Amino acid sequence: MVKIKHKAALTVGGVAVFLIAAIIGGYTYYRSTHFNKNVQINGISVGGLNEKSALAHLKSEKIDNNVYLNGKLFLKGKKTSSGFTQKDLSKIKQILKKQWSFFPKTEKVSYQITPSNVSSYRNNVIKQKLKQLLNDKNSKLTAAVDAHAVLQYGKITYTASKRGNQYDVAKILAAYDKQKNQPTTDIKKSIIQPVTSSSSQVKKQRTKLVALAKRTVVYKVQQTSYTLAGKDIINQATYIGGKYQIAQDGILNEVKNINNKQATLQKGISFKTHAGNTVDVPGGTYGWALKSSDSYETISAAFINNSGEVDAASDIYGVGYLTYGTGYDNLTNDGIGTTYAEVSIQDQRAWFYVDGKEVYTTNIVTGKHSTNEDTPTGVWYIMYKQSPATLEGSESGNANYSVKVNYWAQFTSTGCGFHDASWRTDWSSTAYLTNGSGGCANTPSANMKSVYDSLSQKEAVVVY
Repeated sequence: MVKIKHKAALTVGGVAVFLIAAIIGGYTYYRSTHFNKNVQINGISVGGLNEKSALAHLKSEKIDNNVYLNGKLFLKGKKTSSGFTQKDLSKIKQILKKQWSFFPKTEKVSYQITPSNVSSYRNNVIKQKLKQLLNDKNSKLTAAVDAHAVLQYGKITYTASKRGNQYDVAKILAAYDKQKNQPTTDIKKSIIQPVTSSSSQVKKQRTKLVALAKRTVVYKVQQTSYTLAGKDIINQATYIGGKYQIAQDGILNEVKNINNKQATLQKGISFKTHAGNTVDVPGGTYGWALKSSDSYETISAAFINNSGEVDAASDIYGVGYLTYGTGYDNLTNDGIGTTYAEVSIQDQRAWFYVDGKEVYTTNIVTGKHSTNEDTPTGVWYIMYKQSPATLEGSESGNANYSVKVNYWAQFTSTGCGFHDASWRTDWSSTAYLTNGSGGCANTPSANMKSVYDSLSQKEAVVVY
């Protein structure tokens, strides 16, 4: 009897173990083939479903494509299919395996899958509409103002930052992309925040500006070198977006001072005549000056690039036919050098010099004095030469004339120059008073070739 009872106990125990194992196995199988309660795929609940049911549920869902900012509808879209197909079953299996746990989990877990047949409507239409809408609204909102460092004559100051309420379009679009497969997009509103003076960005600006203030640039004008210190000449500068911006005022003031000291353009000179007398001659078209805008570009670029020394030769300008200036290389004789033409209205004569030596002289007839057509006094230059030439213009008693000459060398912007005058019969020293030219220096035909050959473009013509 005892043995029988023992066998019965073993049988009952075996059955119990089998049942427990079967229950555990069945539970484990179920848990491994079904999603936890609060699992979502692309924002759609698949809790409690197996892989096939989950796929069927995902395929049946429609995406409304609405965009919300902080839970408030911002952009309404049209519904499209979820884009899930049978090809996505393997992806769902991977998530099912990933989320598996022996004991049920109740916390909300969301997974993202890119469906195999996702609609392009969301990226090509809604995203572009969202971007446009954000930009349109920003045009009516207040922009944030960043703080930045400012260099002023060697000292660093800071502008104040100001808050705005414009949307941070880039961040919102980036957040949109992260939710691109969800049926509804709810994005946290992001507002552009200003850069403050304590930021690393502004600290970098300060470092760059301090370095700029310590630089010096040597600006060479002819044979004179001007050492320009950043702390003295830069009245204002910033370093924003990786680029220096240097204000013009401080540099232009220095350029003005240099022009006052050295430039010759339209400045009168004290001229020593052929007879050894000194006369004051007003300025004309001859000469050069630093062009403010070009000098600013040269000097500011030298500071930015830390060039050290730059030459002003490319910054000069002039007036008349040669707008790039004349006489920059002439350092003697008040800037006109040693090759020039001398015209005396009183003497009615002209002298021509090459390298300081007189090479030719001739009598001339200048502009008619009685009709105020005098050849203008001043420091001019040979604008161009032409042989032969046709002269067209007007003079007192002759509204429109056109004459041919063998040689022509213009020296004023108003059309005065040296030329032969075969029609002239009165070559007396007083002819200019009542029978002068229309303003030119009439030259005897026999002498004009020598005059023409002695002249060169750009050389000074001093008329007094």
